[in-house]
Amino acid sequence: MNNVFNNLISEIEKYNSNADIELIKRAFEFSLDAHSGQERASGEPYITHPLAVAEILAGMEMDTESIAAALLHDTVEDTNFTSEDIEKIFGAQIAELVDGVTKLGQIPYSSKEEQQVENLRKMFMAMAKDIRVILIKLADRLHNMRTLRSLSNVRQREIALETMEIFAPLAHRLGIYSIKWEIEDLSQRYLDPIGYQEIVGMINQKRKEREEYLEAIKKTICEKIENISDNIQIEGRVKHFYSIYKKMYSQNKSIDEIYDLFAVRVIVGTVADCYNVLGIVHELYKPIPGRFKDYIAMPKHNMYQSLHSTVIGTKGTAFEIQIRTYEMHKTAEYGVAAHWKYKEGKSSINNFDEKMSWIRQLMEIQKEMTDAEEFMQTLKIDLFADEVFVFTPKGDVINLPAGANTIDFAFAIHTAVGCKMLGAKVNGKIVPIERELDNGDIVEIITSSSVRGPSRDWLKMIKTSQAKNKINQWFKKQSRSENIARGKELIEKELKKSGLDERKALVPQVVDAILKKYGYKMIDDIYASVGYGGVPLSRVVTRLKDEYKKLNPSKQDETIEIDTSSRKSSSEGVIVKGIENCLIRFSRCCNPVPGDDIVGYITRGRGVSVHRADCVNILNAHTSTTEVLRLIDVEWAVDRKASYIAGIMYSAGERDSLMFDISKILADFKVPVKSFNARSVNGLTFMDILLEITDKEQLENIIKRMNTVKGTVEVKRTAHST
Repeated sequence: MNNVFNNLISEIEKYNSNADIELIKRAFEFSLDAHSGQERASGEPYITHPLAVAEILAGMEMDTESIAAALLHDTVEDTNFTSEDIEKIFGAQIAELVDGVTKLGQIPYSSKEEQQVENLRKMFMAMAKDIRVILIKLADRLHNMRTLRSLSNVRQREIALETMEIFAPLAHRLGIYSIKWEIEDLSQRYLDPIGYQEIVGMINQKRKEREEYLEAIKKTICEKIENISDNIQIEGRVKHFYSIYKKMYSQNKSIDEIYDLFAVRVIVGTVADCYNVLGIVHELYKPIPGRFKDYIAMPKHNMYQSLHSTVIGTKGTAFEIQIRTYEMHKTAEYGVAAHWKYKEGKSSINNFDEKMSWIRQLMEIQKEMTDAEEFMQTLKIDLFADEVFVFTPKGDVINLPAGANTIDFAFAIHTAVGCKMLGAKVNGKIVPIERELDNGDIVEIITSSSVRGPSRDWLKMIKTSQAKNKINQWFKKQSRSENIARGKELIEKELKKSGLDERKALVPQVVDAILKKYGYKMIDDIYASVGYGGVPLSRVVTRLKDEYKKLNPSKQDETIEIDTSSRKSSSEGVIVKGIENCLIRFSRCCNPVPGDDIVGYITRGRGVSVHRADCVNILNAHTSTTEVLRLIDVEWAVDRKASYIAGIMYSAGERDSLMFDISKILADFKVPVKSFNARSVNGLTFMDILLEITDKEQLENIIKRMNTVKGTVEVKRTAHST
């Protein structure tokens, strides 16, 4: 162990003459003593692991504190020492790094998934404060993957799957490709050993032939570009196993159909040299159309920069050429670690903190996500999705996940732009707001001060958690009392549909369990979260039912007894509980139609006014003790034959015959039109239509047909009559 440690010190001194070697020695001796007598699954002394993690970080040229924390990173989790002990001996900074990579071991969780989520959440919180936490964790995971063979098959697969789903994409997001490629290949070895060995066999079959081919290419390129610069490096390699595996199995390709199976990398001194070399390579070899990417002009989120082009070689075999500077190459290998600001007191690139702001944004978004499944789903979108590069009309580049649409783009520009969004143009043409964006699209957002805010329907369309968070925050800020009332109404109705009386389900023992589960202080917090969409209604109700069943195992099939004798039907097609032959009218503020959830409101002298359950006036009534007493249960009669008024707001790009197309749809459905108003704003046509329909299904069919009209931007039911 002393020899290994001495080699570590020698490696550190090569790149950091100012390293605090005495501190690192103390950390090694402390870890050696703390782990004394402990062995890894392989039978090796446990100290071999923290030493290996420290060596990986030294290879990334990390600072003194990171190396010391790597040596100590398992002492709190696997020995009797505490974080307080580490802080007392080594200081607060190293203690925080060690704590950041220490798993939560003493807190009971209801599932393994929840424990995984909380460990990840803890790690991300520490990472947001100090990026070195994740660098230590990635080095830790890399060494664990290198030594995974000593564990059982079940544990091998569990760890490999977590590595592939979490840590490999995280290394990619941070631009640390040297770790990303290796842990992906190692994970694949355990997740699909047969497929992995097949690819290894295919690569080895013609290894000598391929190596000779790459050497010939390198020699040809070198002869042509040697006069450009004195400082040129050319490398040749075969694509990483997992990359080959993905292309073969996801795209159903044979190994001979993979264009970039080979890659030649040219490293030069300046950016100008990069483009000069590209021109020479394209003179030597024919480029394949559509296979050129300029990541120098448009760097990836993770700061990666390089020129990529796929060309045809002399034998008709395609290969990829990558051209970059030495600084770019260092960034490509070590990502954020290559620019670590603690090395020299500052970052070596501009706006380093800004480039890492996505970590803080991620934590802001994750704060209110208490459901393990939702957390993991959102995390995968944030970390793992491929990117598209789109432009503002002024030429600014906006990076978005693949599949993002114009709504995501609007909120990426600014919250105010998203909240005032009326429509969008892509490449100069009006498009539906849910239109997915492609690389190179020029996107213009049409806004209007008359727009009150985002639509709840957008939450189903958007791709980015950033947009989702901003929309949820907008609804959250509107009115807490309104959100509480809305959430309470939704939960109680959903419980009734399940056959469970909310008065029995929402007893203190059940409520306390749910509050603990979601980390809230009072039931109103849950109501508010459901009300503005922060927590899915279905998950809250499912957990309420589960907790109720735990307390009442003998009453799992209990249903609500409904007194049908007191329900009377009216001529308006609505049944009012306990009232016979009363005056009924449909509110003009929300225009309910059969199929809507409805609530009755006892008016002064005008009978019962029927509202949609989500009507803002009903939600406001829930906030008043006196008004809530006026609410009464109502339902649609089965034998109704009445007609009802409903409103539609339609928008599309201006064009000839648009009015005719909409009028034809209304004529096809044979619905009476009560009013029809149209106007133009910034190249968009808006129509407010009031129809006489039979039920909600007919209204939804009309909206569905309108959505098929050429140039349609949005069709939605209006809450107010026009």
